[in-house]
Amino acid sequence: MEVRVSRLESIIQQIGEAVLVTTETIDRLAERVDALAVQVQQQSQQVQQQGYQIFALSDAVQTLAETQNHSLERLNHLTEALERLVISIDDSSNNSDY
Repeated sequence: MEVRVSRLESIIQQIGEAVLVTTETIDRLAERVDALAVQVQQQSQQVQQQGYQIFALSDAVQTLAETQNHSLERLNHLTEALERLVISIDDSSNNSDY
């Protein structure tokens, strides 16, 4: 009977040690998961910030395109006015020759 009790004590001790080792392993894994969660959260914030930057950049590009389009329209009007002025000067120069 004493041998059985001794074997049971040994088995219980081994089970206890295995539970302790398993608990320590789970604690280490939990710490790693926590660290990964922090990294993922930081990366998520970076991606969100980059999204805001991309939006701001696209808005700036849109504004630049609109400004360039407006400038081209004004340049066309100026070119037309200069062409009319040159024609007027040519006409007046040709008329004064007679």
